[in-house]
Amino acid sequence: MTVSYLLDLINSTEVNIVGAVFKLVLSGLLGAMIGIERKHKGQRAGMRTIALISMGATLAMLVSIYIPQVYMGLKNGDPGRIAAQVVSGIGFLGAGAIIQSKGSVRGLTTAAVIWITAMVGLAVGSGMYLVASLTTVMILIVLTILDKYEKQLRMNWESKIIRIKLGAEQAEINPYNVLFDKYGVHVSDTYIRYEYTQPTTTLNFMIRTKGDTDFIKLFEEIRGVSDKTVSITLTDEVNN
Repeated sequence: MTVSYLLDLINSTEVNIVGAVFKLVLSGLLGAMIGIERKHKGQRAGMRTIALISMGATLAMLVSIYIPQVYMGLKNGDPGRIAAQVVSGIGFLGAGAIIQSKGSVRGLTTAAVIWITAMVGLAVGSGMYLVASLTTVMILIVLTILDKYEKQLRMNWESKIIRIKLGAEQAEINPYNVLFDKYGVHVSDTYIRYEYTQPTTTLNFMIRTKGDTDFIKLFEEIRGVSDKTVSITLTDEVNN
């Protein structure tokens, strides 16, 4: 079996064993490259997950081409019918990567990565090797270089919850808002919880802040607002 013959099988518009294996391996490698970056960022959807998504989309594309090719002679069949379902169906998997915690939403980038990786798999399955490879490179550029660029421009706003527990009833929150303004912290909403069985109050401030905010100094000043301050916590969830 010569190299030229193998290349012909790989680039063939008809589904064959050699071409299918090559496409699955290539899509798995491209997906793994993207998954490594996600795992490096601490996301649950890492190398194995993204690689499987890419390979699954490639397999869907191969099946989509194979069925009309074999059973309908490419006359009455639609080679894109099964593949089209990947575009909409992958949204459910992407939604699973999004974590919503009472005002704090995480995983949007990973959901987008899942979706576009599926498209990379479809591209490989249809024989668009160069386009799929270039798309993978562009994805990695967006996830790495643009991420650093955003941080340099201080565009990395984060949604957090500042939870202040007081050993007394507290109704006045304006002093805290003044401190937040001082440190450039934007308060989007406030939740107050009173404990009637014991004199405690929990203040939950939903905030948007930049990554370079000095929370240590901010917390020191917050502590000085009331001598009844028990604890100050920076978290992603509201204490109901």
